[in-house]
Amino acid sequence: MSFEVGKNIRLAVFGQSHSKAIGISIDGLPAGLELDLKKIQAFMARRAPGHTCGSTPRVETDEFTVLSGIAGGRTCGSPLCVMIENRNCDPSVYRDMADIPRPMHSDYPAWVKYHGFNDAVGGGHFSGRMTAPICFAGAVCAQILEKFGVYAGAHIAGIGTEHDRLFDAVNVDEELLISLGTEDFPVLDRSAGQRMRALIDDAAARGDSLGGIVECAITGVPAGAGDTMFDSLEGQMSRMLFAIPSVKGVEFGSGFRGAELAGSVHNDEFCFDADGSVRTRTNNHGGILGGLATGMPIVFRAAFKPVPSIGLPQKSVDLRLGTEVELTIGGRHDACVVPRAVPAVEAAAMFTICDVLLSERSFYGA
Repeated sequence: MSFEVGKNIRLAVFGQSHSKAIGISIDGLPAGLELDLKKIQAFMARRAPGHTCGSTPRVETDEFTVLSGIAGGRTCGSPLCVMIENRNCDPSVYRDMADIPRPMHSDYPAWVKYHGFNDAVGGGHFSGRMTAPICFAGAVCAQILEKFGVYAGAHIAGIGTEHDRLFDAVNVDEELLISLGTEDFPVLDRSAGQRMRALIDDAAARGDSLGGIVECAITGVPAGAGDTMFDSLEGQMSRMLFAIPSVKGVEFGSGFRGAELAGSVHNDEFCFDADGSVRTRTNNHGGILGGLATGMPIVFRAAFKPVPSIGLPQKSVDLRLGTEVELTIGGRHDACVVPRAVPAVEAAAMFTICDVLLSERSFYGA
């Protein structure tokens, strides 16, 4: 089913942008885990609307209610089920758009697939609102991974034409990854961040929008973790990343830039670290070879398209009347989703790695 994912940890997401609630059921978590719910809430607050640069005016706290799966403060073996109420909905602005697909939204293919019965209000289950339960799952997985010295963190690598510097893919500092999670606009170069903010403010003032890039790094993943071919580590990670609305591209390591290099330049040569462990002198491979982790930091980037809901007139069609129309989208929308997408990218990464490592005997020290 398209709302379910995972092998060892299985997620099932439910809800729509303006339904009474959204949520998630997480099955397969080890029993006995003591989860810090305040840390999970703090992680989710980074994604919540109405708090970051370029965010929609729709304010949702993303406070969650645990329905099952915890007894005596610890996971009990039952699926961990969580509900997040939608408390600030305004479906009225969508009433005149039920049969008029918004450009670059899922409206038209969803109208065809569901025979006109799709929920077009706020994008229904295609909305970025659905990343809130994914962030809950990612925050849970982060607490599991931390016990084994695995950390993930991300920053805004670019907004429009402005770019931050990239991670040092050979030497990613886990303290840096942790500190990025405390910032509402995480960047490595603050001056680049200021320029990005200015671009977002300018686009918002014009009724327009911008896209961008999120770069994520994961440290501590042991060599050999993952699988090959159809279950490659990149493939499993990409599946989660493309579940985030607006993601249109994913690259690992040098990505598309590597296609411009000769093998003699691009190849990562092996060496021994001071402690005798095998590593590579460079990290163009982004920490994954043959679908398996190499022990080097896993580094990837996700590209986000500009927010399609803009305040400028656009051309569309009326599917019921069979006429071409001009559409101006009302409502409350982000001028740029990238700042709020950073924790969603981290969550996708942490869930994938946790799901993969729970199948590795070495993860348990066996």
